[in-house]
Amino acid sequence: MSCTLSIEPNDRAEPSVVRSRQHIYQDLMACADQSPNSVWLAQIIASWSVGDGVLPDSLGLSPAQFQQLIDRYFPGYQLATQAISGSCLDFSRMLEKQDLEVLLGQFAANPGVETEWLIAMIVAACLGSDHLWQDLGLWARSDLSAMLGYNFPELLVRNSKDMKWKKFLYKQLCEAEGLYVCRAPSCEVCKDYQQCFGPED
Repeated sequence: MSCTLSIEPNDRAEPSVVRSRQHIYQDLMACADQSPNSVWLAQIIASWSVGDGVLPDSLGLSPAQFQQLIDRYFPGYQLATQAISGSCLDFSRMLEKQDLEVLLGQFAANPGVETEWLIAMIVAACLGSDHLWQDLGLWARSDLSAMLGYNFPELLVRNSKDMKWKKFLYKQLCEAEGLYVCRAPSCEVCKDYQQCFGPED
């Protein structure tokens, strides 16, 4: 199935006709291939199209990858590559970028270019200052957990105590390097417990 709907983030539309995130999501889903990933990607793209989240131009992908993603999941949908938020992430301060990519790749259920697109977006969102689901542009933490569980199922199993996802990913990196910076005997007695395991609003 294909469609010809489009959204141009830089169009100078009148406020009365500016399309909401929900409307963009519905348009995307009308074009979608109906795979599980299309639901989460439609959320991410809809949020990004109205300036939510931290993903930069092309969702943090190369322009070619960006177009391939749209063609794969939302065939016929026309989407400009510019981030309406103006977000421009500084990967030079992310020394762990490659380590995060390798970590996620190790747990991928279906290694390949489509998983690589997801990994690139997740890593880009790790540079944001909010919860990972918010920085990605997902609509709830449960959506992030579902997306990670579908694409990286062993990670979901490992996060058995429902640790906040950014903290959990970085904890995996530390453990892989043999670094244990927390001095608490267990998470339950740590004074920072709520920062790692508390609710995400």
